[in-house]
Amino acid sequence: MYGITDLKVGVIFEFEGEPYVVLESQHSKMGRGGAVLKSKIKNLMTGVIISKTFRGGEKFNTVEIERAKAQFLYCEGKEYFFMDQTTYEQMSLDKDFVGEASKYLMEGETYQLQVYKGKPISIDLPIKMNFLVTEAEKGLKGDTASGATKRVKIETGLAVNVPLFIKKGDRIRVDTRDGSYVERAKK
Repeated sequence: MYGITDLKVGVIFEFEGEPYVVLESQHSKMGRGGAVLKSKIKNLMTGVIISKTFRGGEKFNTVEIERAKAQFLYCEGKEYFFMDQTTYEQMSLDKDFVGEASKYLMEGETYQLQVYKGKPISIDLPIKMNFLVTEAEKGLKGDTASGATKRVKIETGLAVNVPLFIKKGDRIRVDTRDGSYVERAKK
């Protein structure tokens, strides 16, 4: 059981029968009124973020989140198909569920899924991933002291701003949190 002092950023707990993760938390003591926690929490099943104030005596159940490895097979329409690496069962996930992760999914790659009571609740992408540049404009010669960039397309179709020296066929490392270029990757 968690009390309000245990609800720190990143802690997953059960609230109103569903799993939530703490995004922001601010403890305060109100004179005679007791302690309160002002927080922003995210429902891991629906993705909805709410602001909530908890009182000092409230208790919350811990949540068992399992991790499962799943291979991304293919996308058909609005469905993304994965295969669990331990049971070899196929599962389909809706486009709304996959969300921003769809920009980084590559067929045949294995990803980590978070599972709550047998149901996937999120896809954990590595923070940095390597991709092949499939389209790139010619770099312009000239003033490059200011860190000039150009847009390229990677194999998943995502457009990324990169330095001028990157060309078609290069492999680049991309930060999946914000879609930014990190560095040129080894081939």
